[in-house]
Amino acid sequence: MEEYFGNELVKKFEEMIENNDEFYFDTEELEDIIVYYLELGDFNYADNAVNYGLKLHPNSLDIKIKKLEVLLEWEDYNTAKELIDELKASSMEHTDFLVCYAKYYSNLGNPKRSIEICKKALELKEEENFLHNFIADEYVNLGDPFNALKHYRKALKEDPTDEYALENCMICFNDLKKSEEAIAFLNEYLDEFAYSETAWYEYGQFYFNRKNYEEAIKGFDYLLAINSSSVGVYANKAACYEALGQYKKAIEVYEEMLELEYTKAFTFYKIGLCYKAMKQPIIALNSFQKSLREDPQFYLSMMEQSYLYEEMGGMAEALHFAKEATHLNDSNLDYQKRLAFLFIDSGKFEESLSCLKKLVVSEPSRFYNWYAYSEVLMLLGEYEEAVTILYKAIENHNRAELYYQLSNCYFNLREQEKGIDSLKQALDLDPTLVQDMQKKYPFIKDGVKKAKAKVKKKN
Repeated sequence: MEEYFGNELVKKFEEMIENNDEFYFDTEELEDIIVYYLELGDFNYADNAVNYGLKLHPNSLDIKIKKLEVLLEWEDYNTAKELIDELKASSMEHTDFLVCYAKYYSNLGNPKRSIEICKKALELKEEENFLHNFIADEYVNLGDPFNALKHYRKALKEDPTDEYALENCMICFNDLKKSEEAIAFLNEYLDEFAYSETAWYEYGQFYFNRKNYEEAIKGFDYLLAINSSSVGVYANKAACYEALGQYKKAIEVYEEMLELEYTKAFTFYKIGLCYKAMKQPIIALNSFQKSLREDPQFYLSMMEQSYLYEEMGGMAEALHFAKEATHLNDSNLDYQKRLAFLFIDSGKFEESLSCLKKLVVSEPSRFYNWYAYSEVLMLLGEYEEAVTILYKAIENHNRAELYYQLSNCYFNLREQEKGIDSLKQALDLDPTLVQDMQKKYPFIKDGVKKAKAKVKKKN
């Protein structure tokens, strides 16, 4: 970052702008200033520097190409095309221009044309690592991992430390389903660059994805030997031990990880899950509580406490933590289902309605959301509202259970004919449910006889 805070040319340029002065800069100085702003992402200042540069050096090809870069960043493709047409005759032997020219077509969704231009740029024998990566990315856009891999490998040959090219080589191997070639490539690379953190990470991930956790751990251990402060690698290594069911070892790795972290809530949560898997609920609870001390809004730990308290028979505590977790993650439908269940289990039917309503709105295709919602409304004696909900449910699910419920609502509302008609439809759809439904809804017993008689008479 030193160049960003100690760039004398940039300071001089900004002072000139602020004081409304006019200083002289040669073309190379102006290029440095423009590049500084482009890398910083400050395109307004980059444009100011370009325009000032063209005022001082109106015929400078280099500054005009920088103008083209700014136009492409602003997605001003009409003006960019005009400038490309102006520069084409004099700049086809200029790598920076050809890169902008290729980027223009790439941004417009024409990767084939972009590749053609990049290949022409390669003939100039400059920026070959960058150009091969560019070409490879365009092949990815074309859905051609075979040719993409060829160019990522060429980019890596130009610069063996290019992490971007290395990572993408592995992605291409995976897309091509060439796992043997992938690991051979990686081993060959590691033979030459044994201290590559990226390569060892890819090695670990390769075996992790294939469920060879012992070999994955080996890769992560090599990486930690090179850089013991790679926090994410500890998490990957611990995940391997978890997958192997070696929870004590996973906890040891997570505890090492705690010493390096600033934010520890997730790690305490993972330790809690390991103790839970080891059937040690009290120690697991303690870990989840530590997680919440680190981050009082860490809802994952809240919900895990809810599960543990339920297992231990502490239903009031289970409900409390489920409410807190759901409040913090309102869009999580699994949380809404759990909270609805706990409300119903504790006899708090009215409180469950807001959860059930969200479920039928978010998941209308799930039959049991509707079934539970109408059931709770009936338990509360809200038969008219239950009827409204049941008709909406029937639009999505033409099932006998809903008609049995509907008949129960109508009988409770003393609308006998509608009750019998609903019961008739239920019997038509599934008569085998009738005994269970009569036990559940005693009101329908008499109606069953009448509905059957009505069916018999009709026949």
